[in-house]
Amino acid sequence: HLSQHVGGMVITRGQLDELVPIENASMDDRTVIQWDKEDLEELGLLKVDCLCLGMLTAIRKCFHLLEKHWNQRISLATVPREDPLVYDMICDADTVGVFQIESRGQMSMLPRLRPRCWYDLVIEVAIVRPGPIQGNMVHPYLRRRNGEEQAVYPNQAIRSVLERTLGVPIFQEQAMKLAVVAAGFTPGEADQLRRAMGAWRKNGVIEKFRQKMMLGMRDNGLSDEFAEQVFRQVRGFGEYGFPESHAASFALLVYVSAWLKRHYPAAFTAAILNSQPMGFYAPAQLVTDAQKHGVQVMPVDVNHSQWDCTLEPLPHRQNGGTDGHTPLTATNPPISVQDFSLRLGMRMISGLSPTCAEILLRARRNGPFTSVADLARRTGLGQSVLSQLSAADAFESLNQDRRTALWQTLAQESKPVCQPLFENLDATDDEITSLPTLTPEQQVAEDYRTVGLSLKAHPFSFHRDFLDRLKVTAAGDLNNRIHNRHLRVAGMVILRQRPSTAKGITFVTIEDETGTANLVVRQTIWEKYYQVARRSPAWIAHGKLEKKNGVIHVVVNRIDDLSTRMQDHKLSSRDFH
Repeated sequence: HLSQHVGGMVITRGQLDELVPIENASMDDRTVIQWDKEDLEELGLLKVDCLCLGMLTAIRKCFHLLEKHWNQRISLATVPREDPLVYDMICDADTVGVFQIESRGQMSMLPRLRPRCWYDLVIEVAIVRPGPIQGNMVHPYLRRRNGEEQAVYPNQAIRSVLERTLGVPIFQEQAMKLAVVAAGFTPGEADQLRRAMGAWRKNGVIEKFRQKMMLGMRDNGLSDEFAEQVFRQVRGFGEYGFPESHAASFALLVYVSAWLKRHYPAAFTAAILNSQPMGFYAPAQLVTDAQKHGVQVMPVDVNHSQWDCTLEPLPHRQNGGTDGHTPLTATNPPISVQDFSLRLGMRMISGLSPTCAEILLRARRNGPFTSVADLARRTGLGQSVLSQLSAADAFESLNQDRRTALWQTLAQESKPVCQPLFENLDATDDEITSLPTLTPEQQVAEDYRTVGLSLKAHPFSFHRDFLDRLKVTAAGDLNNRIHNRHLRVAGMVILRQRPSTAKGITFVTIEDETGTANLVVRQTIWEKYYQVARRSPAWIAHGKLEKKNGVIHVVVNRIDDLSTRMQDHKLSSRDFH
């Protein structure tokens, strides 16, 4: 009777398989049908959208870590409310990993809107949406919030609808109420308007309400200018806008995830890493952000790591540090000192299966491994798995670097006929063969290839001398540069976004060893440098620095491919003239 359909459930009176073909989905225990959701409505079938949020999983896992390590049992309902430290962090757009407000658009809005309470977060979540943007609601709201202009209400009825949002209809419910109090719509007609607003990007659906709204507002003594403005705003919701109830639910998760990030960054990062894939950022950026917040991060290791990322007590904790029993309140938050380090889990190793990790963990219950040969003997894992562990540098606790460990894994081949070179090699021999070590840059490259990040260094740290000669500004120095100055920035591309409301502009975030830089790439520049812009993993971007209201970005006028030159170690200033 129930079947998945594009993120929702279809419910019928009889057996669904008697009505429509059903097929297995890619996920276990899921089925899908091919009928379009609009067809389902025409047929009179009930479709319920089920919104599955990875952040709910991450928050649950973080709560579990708090209970396990700090003896703090909290829930969504008991997280201390209205913590000023949390809002300080949000106003600074320090929101990597935080639900909903970690995108480029939200990070740009946060220093301007400056949320200081939960309802500000409700507005923040809803206002950075195509509907309010297309309806020209964002800038009027910000000007009124900052005291630059006054909200004007033609009558008391309209004031009652719009006062909480300073005269700007930000939520779908407000648009419906405006249709009733300003244009004389009946509740039934307002519900039809709601359905039209829900038919996102269906051309002309809302237009059929234009004449009725304009005439209704004119009959109520409202000016044509006001009526046209209201209709433009209502029409904007045809490009996706939020109901207030939806935004309120999301704002709760925004606040809770921000509170966890502010006060328990190690647990918060571990929980997000254990809930991947989700959000805008790769594990490398999440870990880097955690380190900037004082979290000590430990590498994957066969003697210390679990499958998931975990927390390990730091020495001051073992010697009587914070006990975590103090009741939590907004005015008495947990001590911000880090009590635990974050240990990366085996899930981080590319290609390693949970089954193989479980075999290793089960064998480790009898004591730590003493050598590669000991691990191979006790686990029975094959050479391919041992090679994965070696390549990921997971034998550090055995004083084995990745190259020596990989050499020793070759001796564990169970079928020596396939490797005659090692046929007479004793698999239990712990003698370490003398091999040339990898260079630091090679080590970092291997870390990224096998684990997706490196705790040793950032790839760009090895090229800073070259970049300095090219007069490339480090991302961490942009705040010290002058507004409107032309400069160059370089980094690994970690994010490309082109919102439908951005008029063809692509927002790009690049990262070097000092931090991130936000780029604005207009459509003409994107098309001119398309091959580099779309495909290159590392850029040098030339452009003008813009700084306003705490938001810093570079408006790009040229893009150079840096990745191939970095691989060849042949950076030259003449390449970028």
